[in-house]
Amino acid sequence: MSDEQNPQDNLEPQDVTADGPVLDRIDQVDLQTEMQRSYLDYAMAVIVGRALPDVRDGLKPVHRRVIYAMYDGGYRPDRSYNKCARVVGEVMGQYHPHGDSAIYDALVRLIQDWVMRYPLALGQGNFGSPGNDGAAAQRYTETKMAPLAMEMVRDINEDTVDFQDNYDGKNQEPTVLPARFPNLLVNGSSGIAVGMATNIPPHNLREVAEGVQWALENPEASREELLAALMQRIKGPDFPSGAMILGTKGIADAYRTGRGSITMRAVVNVEEIQGRTCLVVTELPYMANPDNLAVKIAELVRDGKISGIADMRDETSGRTGQRLVIVLKRDAVAKVVLNNLYKHTQLQENFSANMLAIVDGVPRTLPLDGFIRHWITHQIEVIVRRTKFRLKKAEDEAHILKGLLKALDALDEVIALIRASATVEDAREGLKSLLEIDDDQARAILDMQLRKLAALERQKILDDYDRLMAMITEFKAILASESRQREIVSEELAEIVEKHGDERRTKILMGFDGDMSVEDLIPEEEMVVTITRGGYVKRTRIDNYRSQARGGKGIKGASLRGDDVVEHFFVTSTHNWLLFFTNHGRVYRAKCYELAEAGRDAKGQHVANVMAFQPDEHIAQVLDLRTYQDAEYLMLATRNGLVKKTRLADYDTNRTAGLIAINLREDDELVSAQLLHPTDDVMLVSRKGQSVRFTATDTAMRPMGRATSGVTGMKFRDDDTLLAADVVRENSYVFTVTHEGYAKRTEVAEYRVQSRGGLGIKVAKLAEERGELVGALIVEETDEVLVVMESGKVVRSSVSQVPSKGRDTMGVIFAKPDKKDRIIAVAKNSETGLEENSEEDGVTLNEENTTTESSDVPATPVQTATDETNDGGNA
Repeated sequence: MSDEQNPQDNLEPQDVTADGPVLDRIDQVDLQTEMQRSYLDYAMAVIVGRALPDVRDGLKPVHRRVIYAMYDGGYRPDRSYNKCARVVGEVMGQYHPHGDSAIYDALVRLIQDWVMRYPLALGQGNFGSPGNDGAAAQRYTETKMAPLAMEMVRDINEDTVDFQDNYDGKNQEPTVLPARFPNLLVNGSSGIAVGMATNIPPHNLREVAEGVQWALENPEASREELLAALMQRIKGPDFPSGAMILGTKGIADAYRTGRGSITMRAVVNVEEIQGRTCLVVTELPYMANPDNLAVKIAELVRDGKISGIADMRDETSGRTGQRLVIVLKRDAVAKVVLNNLYKHTQLQENFSANMLAIVDGVPRTLPLDGFIRHWITHQIEVIVRRTKFRLKKAEDEAHILKGLLKALDALDEVIALIRASATVEDAREGLKSLLEIDDDQARAILDMQLRKLAALERQKILDDYDRLMAMITEFKAILASESRQREIVSEELAEIVEKHGDERRTKILMGFDGDMSVEDLIPEEEMVVTITRGGYVKRTRIDNYRSQARGGKGIKGASLRGDDVVEHFFVTSTHNWLLFFTNHGRVYRAKCYELAEAGRDAKGQHVANVMAFQPDEHIAQVLDLRTYQDAEYLMLATRNGLVKKTRLADYDTNRTAGLIAINLREDDELVSAQLLHPTDDVMLVSRKGQSVRFTATDTAMRPMGRATSGVTGMKFRDDDTLLAADVVRENSYVFTVTHEGYAKRTEVAEYRVQSRGGLGIKVAKLAEERGELVGALIVEETDEVLVVMESGKVVRSSVSQVPSKGRDTMGVIFAKPDKKDRIIAVAKNSETGLEENSEEDGVTLNEENTTTESSDVPATPVQTATDETNDGGNA
């Protein structure tokens, strides 16, 4: 409009009066208010009509329309596959006024089994992968409904839900699906609307159904009672990709408030592949992209943020499933590398649960019990509406049959009336007057076929009428009883669960609330720890060393190189602390699970990869303990017979550089480290068979600080030195083993209590041909003993197989080393209930009284290995 033009020129004549133009039809609106109102209207349209699921069926409009279009169009599970393009066309042409790409993406999501816990559509063709591979074009792929999807539309033709006009008004579409199982919780949902978002995790169908069943059985329960019962039965999300959930705090928050952060972690196994330690990823957190994960790991390695990775390869296939192999460098610590991967990559992710759904047309954040209550309410409405539909249908059919029965009762009059009628209308009106029936009944009589006049057909009508009347009675009873309605929901849900339920895939690890520890990921199990003179350490599952009859040649226990031999050998638990005492008198600690796990014939990993040793420092002794409260004191004993006790709590520190444990004198070294209680007795055993038992009370052996050398515990003759030290227990035995494989046990009661610092009494009678003592332990009859040979072979056998003898005896054959081999270490396993091998796996050996010379007793034949490279005849 030009500057000269008058705005009034555009007004109609009737809009102008003598006083000027009429402005009453123009509303003055504040621009800010109008923008706010219009934007909120738009936002609600997006929220309700596109982005958020309905709490009743758990579907967004596009998914609901896809499922209904497939059902209505005949793309059902019992029929053949059809091109996805046909389904997309049906949906776009009749129900969803948006582009085909959005519809196809929604359909693909319903098919992908790594997205949907229970897919609602079946696919044939390339529908992508969890990585960066997208689905093929819709003209190439094929689909049909999944069997479970039929439960979403079950009874939809029986007036169970409301219908509305589609976008062009030519067809009807459901506003919600019957959804005969709790789809929103079972399959979850995610979506971003305007100003709000939803992220509901998937759950296990059986667990959710169990919670629903409790709610159906306890309709009067309070909200807190229902929530507690549901949380007891629904353990947590169950992701289609499996993986693990750390702790339950995030789950509890989400279930109670509708919001919570759930920590997911991949399943990673440590495997030895072709002699290399590898991390093998077999299950990823929900929606983690394996292709992006591999790229991220490569970037972290390239940038130096993660060290210890030598190679990586993706071995994922349809046969093996997810399998990403991360090859570690030879000096890498698997635990350290794995923790860094958890910290920096998608191997550990948080699922931010935001339980938002549409309730009565309004978005609401719901706790767990809210989802269950709303679904049950919807199901009861479905049952009521279905029952009313079926009742009306049954009443209509019964009404018709009642008219037919009246006609059959007056058959002659009916026939005469019809024959005498000039038109159908006359006949119908005549029947209405004759039989006192209405139009529908009269019309049914006129339409009745002549075969209905047969006697059997008449009986069939009577039977049908009685059946319908029984159904009508049942339907009315259902409508009159809410408890009966709940029973029906329960029964029909149970049928669905029986048919489609499966086991939980995602494991929930307890104890991760608050600060998380990797220890909670490690299963607790017995391990055999082997440490060589060269510093190689490993842990091996104890079941790799199966129990044998005594006298066996053993199985291979370590792969040794050059002149390396096993120096330390003991049984512990993966969760125990290991205290490493060194030749410098320092102590370092590590958890057992931090050691590299390897097979019994593997060399292991160098201890320098686990602890920061000083130059020229090596392991002198190792002690394992559960916690630092296991005992009050720690007792240390040296080769020269010195002993000291120090409070165990003094050694509890996180210092990686270690602590001073004992001041070793020149030419002395640590022999033993034991947990000690104030009232315990101590047993010291020398290499030449002498022993001293003395009490460890504060008056006899006062506590000392860490940086001390101790007091004299035992004196020696000639060149004798201390072999072992242990704590005496009641009703136990002193168990000794020689390097030639002879063992004996003697009751501790035969060793009297002496003053410390003496020469002691004899613990065993030693003969040159039977070897020198290499180990002494305090054992019980239910214990097992493992001995390791210089070659690395191991024999594991029960203490009970060694007969109890006096102190001055030599023992029986416990192990049978080869001629060039010898026993070098002994360890105890206190686990009971371990089966022994059959007699054919072991040997029948001579249990001689060793006060007699061995040459006087005939030797029993011993089973030998046919191949020296074999693990041994008793493996």
